[in-house]
This record gives sequence, C-alpha cells and structure tokens, in this order.
Amino acid sequence: MANIVIIGTQWGDEGKGKIVDLLAEYSDYVVRFQGGNNAGHTMVVNGEQFISHLVPSGIIQGKVCMIGNGMVVDPEVLINEIDYLTEKGVNVGPEQLKISEKAHLIMPYHKAVDHARESANEKKQIGTTGRGIGPCYEDKSARRGIRFVDLLDDGFEENVRAVAEEKNFYLTEFFKAPAVGVQDVIDSYSRYRDRLAPYVTDVSVMIDQVLREDRRVLFEGAQGTHLDIDHGTYPYVTSSNTVSGNACCGAGVGPKKIDRVTGIVKAYTTRVGKGPFPTELFDATGDFIQEKGAEFGATTGRRRRCGWIDTVMLRNAVRLNSLTGFAVTKLDVLGGLDTLKICTGYKYKNKELADFPTSLQVLGECEPVYEEMPGWQADISAVRSYDQLPQATRQYLRRVEELTETEAEIISVGPGRDQTIMVNNPFG
Repeated sequence: MANIVIIGTQWGDEGKGKIVDLLAEYSDYVVRFQGGNNAGHTMVVNGEQFISHLVPSGIIQGKVCMIGNGMVVDPEVLINEIDYLTEKGVNVGPEQLKISEKAHLIMPYHKAVDHARESANEKKQIGTTGRGIGPCYEDKSARRGIRFVDLLDDGFEENVRAVAEEKNFYLTEFFKAPAVGVQDVIDSYSRYRDRLAPYVTDVSVMIDQVLREDRRVLFEGAQGTHLDIDHGTYPYVTSSNTVSGNACCGAGVGPKKIDRVTGIVKAYTTRVGKGPFPTELFDATGDFIQEKGAEFGATTGRRRRCGWIDTVMLRNAVRLNSLTGFAVTKLDVLGGLDTLKICTGYKYKNKELADFPTSLQVLGECEPVYEEMPGWQADISAVRSYDQLPQATRQYLRRVEELTETEAEIISVGPGRDQTIMVNNPFG
C-alpha cells in the first residue's frame, strides 16, 4: 500500500489543502508533520468553505488525523479549531484526532517575543505571522521547550515558571515590552490540558502500528519548499523544515516507509511577505492574476504577490524532495490571458544561471529568462478530463513537465473537490 508525502514546491499557498482533502479519500490516516498555525489550508466541499490551521485537512473526509511531533501547537487555537469544525458537523473527537505527546506547545511568551521583535526594528522585519512559531522552535532547539507530555506531568507549573522568568526579563529589559502574567498562563494551560488530554498519544508508535496493518498514510506538509529553514530563501523562511525528508523526522517514521512524494505547484507563483521574487509582476497582468485567483493568505489575510511560474524553483523542489509527481493547482486562473510566460532560467550579470542561487543578493538581482506561450480564453473550470483541455493549456502543462522532468499527475481547475482532473492517482 502506498504512503505519500504532500509538500509545497514554491513559497507556500499552493493549494495543498484541497489536494490533501482530495487524496484523503484514498488514504486511511492523515499526518501533519511540521509547522503551526502560521499556515492555513482552505477546502471547498459542496460549495461550503472549511479553513484549518492545525487539524490536518483529511478530517473533512472523516479520516483519522494526527498532529506529529514536528509541529508546534497553540492549544487555544487548536481548541477553537476543534469547536469550529464540530459546529460545521465534522467529527473531531479524540478517536478521530490524535496529538503527538512530543509536539511542542506555543506559549504566550512566544507570541509576545514574536511581536516585540517585529516591532523593534521595522527595517529588519521578516514578515512573521506573529503567532509565536519561531520563538517556540527556538526553545525546542535550546531544550527549553514544553511538550504535550510535559503539560500532562506534575512538573508543568515549575517548568513554566522557570522559562517565563527568563522570557519576561528579555521582554521587559531588552524590548521594554510588558511582561507575561505567569499565573495566568498556568491557569489557562491547566484548562487546555483538561480539554486536550484525551487526544494526546504516541503518534509515532500509532503510525508504526497502522503501517504494519498495511494501511495507507498521507503525510501533509505546510508552507512550501522555498520557505524551508535550511533550503529556502533564508532568512525570509519559516522556522521548520518543509521539505519531504522532514515527514520522517516530524512524524516519527523511517524513510523506507515513504513510497511517493507529490509536490503541489500553483500554475503561477505567489509569495506573502518580504524576500526576493524574480518573476514577480507589477503590472496589469499581476493584478489580473491576484484578483482572479483571490490571492489573500488564509491565515493572515495579506495580499499575495503574484508572478509567472518559475521552473528554476520547481527544479530545485524536484531535487530537494525527490518528487514523483506534481499536482498543478489554479490552472483556471490563467484563462483569459493572451500570452503566458514560463521562467526557464535566471540571468545574473550577463551570465545565465540554471540553478536556484543561495545568496539573496544574487537572487534579488537575477532577471528571469522567459519562454512565451499562447494563452487560452476558455473557462476550463468545468473540464474533467485532460483531453478536453484547450490545446494551449495542454502545451503549457507539457512544457512545465519537460523543463522539470516531472509529470503532472493531478490538475486542479477550481476550488471545488470535483474540479479536478486525475491524470495518475498517486495512490494507484
């Protein structure tokens, strides 16, 4: 039975939520392995919109979902999300949602530090969502973090007081910001513990058990390859590893358990926040894509920067993730444009680069090398087979496949679950 990792190939916001929701139909379990509520997945089912930030998208399909040890979790946000989904008729009980006892907790002082840093120096802002994700991962690496298993232990209050004393000194003395009320934190997290304790388990052991039963597992990533803490456009990145290899670390499984890796690629490129963006459009075409694609962040509501598809980025994602196929999303948004452009390389100081540069200074000065292709005027949102797509649409897809040496297995032509062309189901 196939076990599949789903990751983003660009700077996030590629439409992973819809694809995970779609493929969850063929899986038995869905596991999210990194990130926190700095990511948002939007699903449209029978015309109704669902947005999740922490609970894996497969919950809408009635699958057993797991929050892996690689995630950082704000318990208040998680409880609110459980209540929101429950009100929409989704089963999010302890038998349906599992939380790794090794996942780290986002604490109020993490959010306070996040906000204080961004406010202290506007010139060096990296565009964080302010939700405490980065400071929480910092404490995890510094061995000062608090996990769900620690929340359940008797020493929780002592741990909080020890860490909060340091954080409050940092907040008040360095940033001249208000301190966090330690007793308030202890009281509120004690209430969260009572609510979430039934959900907490050893997710790694549970995954091993279901794999021994030959069940299908879908591993869900957040953000995108080029927001990876190691391999992205650092420092304009997230605080965790977003590449497929982290599915093993962030869920607690060995690499031999992964059979396929599907990369989600938007038919154009978007980015939220700061950082270089070689194919960014500042003209009417960029406005057209932004407006037609409704490019606003599901988590932040921020307007997304838009540009042409970049196969230099995609080749980098193919290499870093060992991609076995693409799921192309929002292809319908390009309908109505007379001419499309595909970035095939970068030009830097009269030299053409075939690979994605590490230096942000170099990347910021790169000029995209484009191939032009004819666009299409037809509305393809009702198309359900590859052969029914306009010839120009198929040419566009084939050229992206050629430049990246990767097959487009799934093609999304609208937000609805049914607005999908399944060329080759990754689950077989």
